[in-house]
Amino acid sequence: MNVARAAAEVLRREGVEHLFAYPLNPLIDAAAEVGIRPVIVRQERVGIHMADAVSRLTDTVGVFCMQAGPGVENSFGAVAQAFAEGIPLVVIPGGPARAQAWVQPAFNAALNFQHVTKWAEQVTTGAGLVPALRRAFTQARNGRPGPVLVEIPADVWDEEAPGLDDYVPSRRARSAPEADAVDAAAAALVAAERPLLYAGQGVHHARAWTGLRELAELLEAPVTTSLEGKSAFPETHPLSLGSGGVAMPRAVFEHVRDADLVFGVGASFTATGFGIRFPTAGKTFVHNTVDPVDLDKNVPAAHALVGDAGLTLAALTDAVRARLGGGPRGRAAEVAARIRAQNDPWRAQWQPLRDDDSAPLSPYRVIRDLMATVDVGNTVITHDAGSPRDELSPFWRTEAPHTYLGWGKSTQLGYGLGLAMGAKLARPEALCVNVWGDAAIGMTGMDLETCARVGIPILSVLFNNFAMAMEDRLMAVSRERYATTDISGDYAAMARAFGLHGERVTVADGIVPALRRAVAATEAGTPALVEFVTPREKRYSTFDS
Repeated sequence: MNVARAAAEVLRREGVEHLFAYPLNPLIDAAAEVGIRPVIVRQERVGIHMADAVSRLTDTVGVFCMQAGPGVENSFGAVAQAFAEGIPLVVIPGGPARAQAWVQPAFNAALNFQHVTKWAEQVTTGAGLVPALRRAFTQARNGRPGPVLVEIPADVWDEEAPGLDDYVPSRRARSAPEADAVDAAAAALVAAERPLLYAGQGVHHARAWTGLRELAELLEAPVTTSLEGKSAFPETHPLSLGSGGVAMPRAVFEHVRDADLVFGVGASFTATGFGIRFPTAGKTFVHNTVDPVDLDKNVPAAHALVGDAGLTLAALTDAVRARLGGGPRGRAAEVAARIRAQNDPWRAQWQPLRDDDSAPLSPYRVIRDLMATVDVGNTVITHDAGSPRDELSPFWRTEAPHTYLGWGKSTQLGYGLGLAMGAKLARPEALCVNVWGDAAIGMTGMDLETCARVGIPILSVLFNNFAMAMEDRLMAVSRERYATTDISGDYAAMARAFGLHGERVTVADGIVPALRRAVAATEAGTPALVEFVTPREKRYSTFDS
């Protein structure tokens, strides 16, 4: 069996159902021969984003392959995004022949991707393929998840590839923190007067949603999440504060400020302009992470719990229950009342924008109507960078795990489309939605054609204000002289040209009917885009935390 066929067989044994790709790569046909469906995208970045979503929503590691040279170069940004977000991927580029791999100007992927992957290597012989793929899938799954790259030179694909007979699919090896560390952390949690639970993406990776809820209810402690962790805890729960990002509910802001102890579970506490910045004065931090590199990186960890979030939560819950004598202390109503006292006035201050029926349309009105139109518990939604993220994340209240694909450690425009597309392949029974703006669609909008061609019926909600409005203030001179922040397009018409259901909405009375028609189209198998014309100027409430 040659390298291409052996690689395809490894993917099949690893449970891969879709190979996201852009030609030319010998793996594409080899994968098709073993029943793996190749999904050919219009640009490499979107294909990697689709694989990213599959890795988030299933137990299968998403895989992308591309051709040598420009295909590899075009993929760099998407791999970097997955690396920032901690998403397991296996990326298999073609490469120049071995004799040219180190000769300029050949692009050596294994060399150039080292800083945006967990592991990058070049297969130099057929005998090296199977061990390399075994390492790749294992590295992608374990520790802090992330992308792994295996480059296959052009003259290696046809070599014989032994070693398949004893190939065992990769697995996730879990470790738990030390018992003494768990007991000390439990003592600190029980003693805290104002504890706060902060859930990161590690809770999703560990599928530890039930454990998080059990500990929160036992401690009667409020819960917030990072953008990546959003939906790890139901935001309809009385102990939920909502998620934190550039924009956040008032209860998140005030609890982050006032907590005397913060337990970060499955979280890196990475300092980012797109997430919660935790003040450290007067606070004790209990930090659970699978990656020791995170410890003391941005917050001082009084209690370090290195290990799987699920195992950590289980051990910590047992230790807390023992210290509490078996059950909660009866302060849940008081904690929930404080959350309501913070968030109810905050929502009231924003309500005029959510009820606004003027034109151009308020994005907050569109989000309100979208939530009222769809089945939130059976919807997987994601944002794009910039305004769509900041408008959606505080107000979209998740009900079930993995129904919100959040991100924010890196913020490349156009990421959300591929995430929604991959989510639909992973969760075909769900309505999968991406919310984006006119700048983002300019980056990846051609892959709406992929939705129609491949049969991926997602719903795209587009806010079009004909501008890069967030940049207006910073680019005031160039905007006035050269219109540098002005962009335009009839994106609903573009969507129809690609074979989608496409509508443009300009009045508030048209929002819900258009959304209902779009959802119906997706249920009938047709992807849909609804374009909402929104104002250039940003609108805020009197409280814009």
